[in-house]
Amino acid sequence: MDRRFVTQAIAALGIGQAHTLWAAGREPETLLLKRNGWMPNNEHLPVLLYRSVLAPGVSDPASVLESLLSKNAWQPQWRNGVYPFHHYHSTAHEVLGFASGEAKLMLGGEAPSGQELTVRAGDVAVLPCGTGHCRLSASADFLVIGAYALNQNWDLCRAAPDAIAAERMRTLPFPNQDPVVGPKGPLTRLWR
Repeated sequence: MDRRFVTQAIAALGIGQAHTLWAAGREPETLLLKRNGWMPNNEHLPVLLYRSVLAPGVSDPASVLESLLSKNAWQPQWRNGVYPFHHYHSTAHEVLGFASGEAKLMLGGEAPSGQELTVRAGDVAVLPCGTGHCRLSASADFLVIGAYALNQNWDLCRAAPDAIAAERMRTLPFPNQDPVVGPKGPLTRLWR
């Protein structure tokens, strides 16, 4: 059976809604990153970091995150970790839902301009296209759900964008919904 079909069915049934803690009116942490060497970042759209989205003790946090993201029109596409090398995506805005464990990530490219960030199970990060990211360290149980705005598929970029990629990132459509809150969530306001 297709896992996307199952995830969409779970979302349609509303399973998992009681497992989230994020309340309307809360604001995510924001981080606006400037170009850093070859890393383009996104000087117009901030990274959004939602802390403690999941309730403690959720029995299957990966499935709950997939359900939440699907319900809010973001396509979960993989379960894994974060690559241990600097990279970005030029074809998609990305959500990283942290299902278990914890990690230190570097956002925005190499230090000193890159920003080190600790993420834990239950957190959700939204990375606008062009945002550099890299895993510095992680616990053995670190698990991430990767999701993308509808009709966007990710690529893997490890060098400065050429003119075509730069234009693609500049004109990439905004998602219609916040991945955590939905149509009236912070992303729809902070990314306009």
